[in-house]
Amino acid sequence: EIRARAVCFGIGVASVEEIDEINILWATMLAMTRAVDALTRDCAHVLVDGNRCPKWTYASTAIVEGDAKCLSIAAASILAKEERDRMMIAAAREHPHYGWESNKGYGSAKHLAALREHGPTPLHRRSFAPVAQLVLI
Repeated sequence: EIRARAVCFGIGVASVEEIDEINILWATMLAMTRAVDALTRDCAHVLVDGNRCPKWTYASTAIVEGDAKCLSIAAASILAKEERDRMMIAAAREHPHYGWESNKGYGSAKHLAALREHGPTPLHRRSFAPVAQLVLI
């Protein structure tokens, strides 16, 4: 419904390697920039869910708990969540031991047990503490 009604939208992703290299905060900023750059129309002002905006040239406002306060941010959050879910379901087909189809990459007990038993995949962030601990062993 959101995709059908939205004037436009963009999806931005940061890679595992980028997250490990620049940290999760700056990778999030990078992904936001990529999402806005992917828009098919110019936008006059960007609303960001959070307490800061990326260092970019767009006019923008950060709104803490923006997904609860602003319909367009809520819609963007849903589109981002759906995209992440699709990515995790695809990753689960390639690496079935980690339960990504249900935990979506979060550190559930099943996911952490699979990490201990099977080790990390190329999709695991080396900066994620449980992975970092296994890599050091």
